[in-house]
Parts: sequence; structure tokens; C-alpha cells
Amino acid sequence: MDALPEYAERVLDVADLIPPGRIMTYGDVAEWLGDGGPRQVGRVMALYGAAVPWWRVVRADGALLPGHELRALDHYRAESTPLREASRGAQGHLPRLDMRRARWDGVIGEAGADRDAGGGAHT
Repeated sequence: MDALPEYAERVLDVADLIPPGRIMTYGDVAEWLGDGGPRQVGRVMALYGAAVPWWRVVRADGALLPGHELRALDHYRAESTPLREASRGAQGHLPRLDMRRARWDGVIGEAGADRDAGGGAHT
């Protein structure tokens, strides 16, 4: 098997760092790395993301990954990731990620130290 491209390894390393119940956007990952952009991170996740908690790297609008919504939702519920209730007009009535409460800033600290005070109820 060929080795992963260096950029892909770096993206996957960041995905592995994201704590359960938290998320980063594709753009957040690129910014954290100081390299590439959301499309490059998305491409890496599409090609190699199965090896890491892929559901923690998400779109900036909080929509669940098309084609993987139910699998992702199972992970979000198991990890108590903050979700927003689906509007009546939402396709499939699927919730969205609560970006304000679920987003991780990439600061690595003591266990639980990165969890904001807005924890609380999840859908």
C-alpha cells in the first residue's frame, strides 16, 4: 500500500484530536494546520477519512454529511454532540449540528477542560 500524502496524514491527525461530542469544520482544520483550505480538507476526508472519526469534521452550515446522515447521527447521539432540532421544512427532518455549542477550537488541555459551559440538552 502506498503511504498517505503528508497533507492527508496531517488532516487525519487533527481529526483524531477532536474530542468526542465536539466538531471542527473543514475550514477550521485547514486553519488549524495553517495550510490548504476547506476543499482540500474535504477531499482528504472523502478519500481517507474512514480511518478516523470522520463525523467530527463537518460542513460549516452544520448540515449532516449527505449520504452518511444516519450513520453520523448515530455517532453524534452516542457522543452527546449538541444538535439543533430539525425545522419542519428540513429535508428528511434531520437535525443539524449546533455549531456554536459543538465547535472545538483545537485547544488541547486537561480532560473535559475543552467542553464549554453550554453542554446541556441534546436532541
